[in-house]
Amino acid sequence: MADQTQYTVEGMSCAHCEASIVEEVSEVPGVTAVTADHTTGAVTVAGEGFERDQIAAAVKEAGYTLV
Repeated sequence: MADQTQYTVEGMSCAHCEASIVEEVSEVPGVTAVTADHTTGAVTVAGEGFERDQIAAAVKEAGYTLV
């Protein structure tokens, strides 16, 4: 069964921001699903075998910061 982890991201302000983060985080090996909500800053990641550092790097690649 896949684990689900919620992170908080700074800097998201619109749906385009959400899409950028979802696109980058989806490329992390082991990630099976990603949702992002710019109104709360929440990013929920489902899957197995990924590390927080990998998610942080993907969020940074999208131009945002994991809190």
